[in-house]
Amino acid sequence: MKLGARLTTPKPDHESYYRSLSEEERMLLELRDELYDGSWDSMLQDLKDRLAGRPYIFKLVNRIKDDIERIKKLRAYEKTHRVNLGEFVSTPPTDEAI
Repeated sequence: MKLGARLTTPKPDHESYYRSLSEEERMLLELRDELYDGSWDSMLQDLKDRLAGRPYIFKLVNRIKDDIERIKKLRAYEKTHRVNLGEFVSTPPTDEAI
């Protein structure tokens, strides 16, 4: 693969957005790419299926509901800006002080 052969060029505003995400939101991006082949739909369906199961731990249910809301936020950003935030998962923060 040639250097710079990405389909989309990451823009600084998207990287800044990624850096502003919470630890939980960043973790969801990593899990989406590693466990669900980059599919928000598959990840959401799995979480909803887990929510529907009985018995369940109350704290886990709250976490799943929070994760579902985080996924909606991240997916909406990616769709609106036509960007894959997963491209920034392994990008170390830039040192803007230099």
